[in-house]
Parts: sequence; structure tokens; C-alpha cells
Amino acid sequence: MKLIKYICLVLIITSVQSCGIYGFTQPSSIKADTFQVNRFENTALLFEPGLDLLFQNSLQDLIQDQTNYNLVANNADLVYEGEISEYRISPTTATSENTAAQNRLTIGVKVRFYNKNNAEDDIEQNFSFFFDYAGSAQLIGAQKATAHEEIFDRITQDIINATLAKW
Repeated sequence: MKLIKYICLVLIITSVQSCGIYGFTQPSSIKADTFQVNRFENTALLFEPGLDLLFQNSLQDLIQDQTNYNLVANNADLVYEGEISEYRISPTTATSENTAAQNRLTIGVKVRFYNKNNAEDDIEQNFSFFFDYAGSAQLIGAQKATAHEEIFDRITQDIINATLAKW
């Protein structure tokens, strides 16, 4: 009986230790030292001032946090550019009084990625994500900041997965 308990304990400890937090560092298939994120022009029909700079900073920060690439202003090995192509608020559910019970903010970004060391890695792709909020709430102040942050967290991670991790 003691032997079975000991084996179970060893298996549990081994399982827990092998479930460490996964980090993302330099992808081995991408040969580069530097990256740059050019301005993402806001071409959405519904214009949100400052959104282009917020997105650019979010993407730069995530790449710096998850890789060893150095951020440069020009002549980088890896270049990100594009535009914010969608900024839309739409009702997702209605109440019995025909008013919005829930609204959805959707942001879409068109990204062009260039690897100057390997043109086969170049891509042009659209990414989007959304944030749902109560229909009675207005998208202002802290709620708007939270919405932008959550959406950009998801979109920028999807961009890194598509360009660097090849997922």
C-alpha cells in the first residue's frame, strides 16, 4: 500500500512540474535581430482618435515581451505595417422592448508582415476580435479602455502567432 501511495505521489509531482508556464522567445525558424512596427493608419468608417498609436504600441510591447528582437525605427529585419480597417459597434442581443441588451465592439486590423531575410515568411492577413458590453452602458472612459486593451491583447497575440510562431 505504501508503494502505491509513493508511486502516486511521484506521478503527481512529475505531472505538476511538467506543466510549467510556457514562454515564447525567439522562434528558431525566423532568422532576425530587429523589428519595426510602422504606423497603422486608421481607415475604419467609425474613427476613434488615437487608436492607431495605441495599436502600434500594443504590438511593439508584445513583441518585445515575447521575443529577443530589438525594436528599431527603420531598416529592420522584420517589418509590420497595415491599417485599422474596422471599428464597429453593433447590438448582439435585444430585449423584449426592442432595445439592445448587449452591444459588441469589433476591431479589425489588416497586417502586412515582411521578413527581409526570407520573403517566404511575408504575409498579408486580416485579424479581428470583439468585446461585448451591456446595452445600457456607454463605451466611454474605463470601459472603452478595457475594451481596447482586451481586443488588442487578442489581436496582437494572433499576429505574433501567425508571423513568428507560424500557428
